[in-house]
Amino acid sequence: MSVTGEEILAVASREIGYREGKGTRTKYGEWYGLQGKPWCMEFVQWVYHTAGMDLPIKTAGCGTLLRWYKRNQPDCITNRPIQGSIAIFDLPNTGSETDHTGLFVKFDGQYIVTIDGNTSNESEGNGGWVQQRRRKLSYANPIYITPRGLVEMKRYQTLEEIEREAKWAYPTIKKLVEAHALGGTGSGLDLSEDMIREFVVNDRMGCYDGNR
Repeated sequence: MSVTGEEILAVASREIGYREGKGTRTKYGEWYGLQGKPWCMEFVQWVYHTAGMDLPIKTAGCGTLLRWYKRNQPDCITNRPIQGSIAIFDLPNTGSETDHTGLFVKFDGQYIVTIDGNTSNESEGNGGWVQQRRRKLSYANPIYITPRGLVEMKRYQTLEEIEREAKWAYPTIKKLVEAHALGGTGSGLDLSEDMIREFVVNDRMGCYDGNR
């Protein structure tokens, strides 16, 4: 089953702030069947499962996952991740090339933003929390896996693009742009189809009548 990167990140985002219990016990380990061990990969596996798309190999090890993809689906290893891609980090001075993992959110200049399990400011790869992290790319040295079935949701950046490719939504989005409720120039909108549908439904219900 295919899922979108946005669906993966929606599941992961709801977990931000979760903290492991005594003895390194987590709900992710309970689902996986392994407690008391580093659980960053268990978190990634659980997120994909919860979003409706199991990874092709069930493992709690970052290195095991990466090796499997290199042997079996090397086309999934990429330097152009999409939202929800799996980032495998090679952190400095550890003696390992697969230290930690998280789910790719975005690039922010020379930084990578991810949602990780078992991390914190005190310990990158064994910190006990689910957090959104921002790391310098040169520090994190990530390798990316985009599993087969993970889909990048179409996003519309300009009013002209919506008029061309989503005519059914154009009157609503144009109205909101002209009311300066969305990017006043109609560019850099960054709207997904789900967001556009919600705007159109609200418009049909009269929610934006005051913007006329």
